[in-house]
Amino acid sequence: MNVSPSDKVSEESFSKRQRFSRIAVNVIKRPEIGSIGGAILVFIVFFTLAEPFRSLGPWSTILYQTATLGVPAVGVALLMIGGQFDLTAGVGVVTSALAGAMFTTQISGNLWFGVVFALFVSLLIGAVNGILLVKTKLHSFLVTLGTFLMLQGGNIAITKLVTGRVSTTDISTFPGFDSAHAIFAARFHIFSLSISIILVYWLVLVAIATWILTRTTVGNWIFAVGGEESSARAVGVPVDKMKIALYMGVGFCGWLLGMHELMAYQTVASGGGKGNELLYIAEAVVGGCLLTGGYGSAIGSAVGALVFGMTTQGIIYANWNSNWFMFFVGLMLLAATVFNGWVRRRVM
Repeated sequence: MNVSPSDKVSEESFSKRQRFSRIAVNVIKRPEIGSIGGAILVFIVFFTLAEPFRSLGPWSTILYQTATLGVPAVGVALLMIGGQFDLTAGVGVVTSALAGAMFTTQISGNLWFGVVFALFVSLLIGAVNGILLVKTKLHSFLVTLGTFLMLQGGNIAITKLVTGRVSTTDISTFPGFDSAHAIFAARFHIFSLSISIILVYWLVLVAIATWILTRTTVGNWIFAVGGEESSARAVGVPVDKMKIALYMGVGFCGWLLGMHELMAYQTVASGGGKGNELLYIAEAVVGGCLLTGGYGSAIGSAVGALVFGMTTQGIIYANWNSNWFMFFVGLMLLAATVFNGWVRRRVM
């Protein structure tokens, strides 16, 4: 049977439309696609209304704010993909910094011993959260709410007991500070931008987490644990170990940010961190993570952090009332949840 040239053109056009349709669906299915649209919208709004947004220099502060929000959000995003919550992520940063500072000033006398001790404390908090979750079978919200309250009270009580104040002693005069400051709190300049090393660490964490999720068996396990735990167990996924490891990952991210803040400011206020855990969760959700688990990306959490970093500073640069920030957080959280659900219902 002969095929006319017009029929061949029609078949080629149909094939191209099919390929385009598949590409479009795959793009829409990406967890971070909604947050990218949100980031573009936020940028346009503040670029229009806030003059500093149009200059390169103020972006030093915007990127710094983004990185400090984004580092813990990477661990929180992986945990949420695994189907869990962690309400200790905010105060855990302060706990780590307090542990490092007080171990240095009261026991070791060298800051590097304090850094190592702080890492041990942060990983221990994550392990305790995970073990409690696995052993009690309680919801992660309840488990970490309990440990959150314990850490919040313990941070203040122990600091006052050890130092007699609600903040730690200045650690800048102790041996090891210069080298620790260079690693955790150094700054360098690119054109008129002053870049903190924490921004670099954040981008490295996002890259590593993305590689784990997309290129490794562990990444498949994380999605399986969050998506369908019983099926994951049935095929041999070490569900309990994965949950504990994910909580320890949150602890590691908290330690990294805690050490940065300790080296950058040399002292720590024991009452800080409360409420930041909600921002980290909101960033992950805005970035495409589902509250039910099994879906999301580390890149999405990074875009979510950028959205909130731009908003935090944009409100200041635009001379708005800072109380609008939390209103915006709630609005973005609701919008992202609705959008993610809409996408999944139509393309999954």
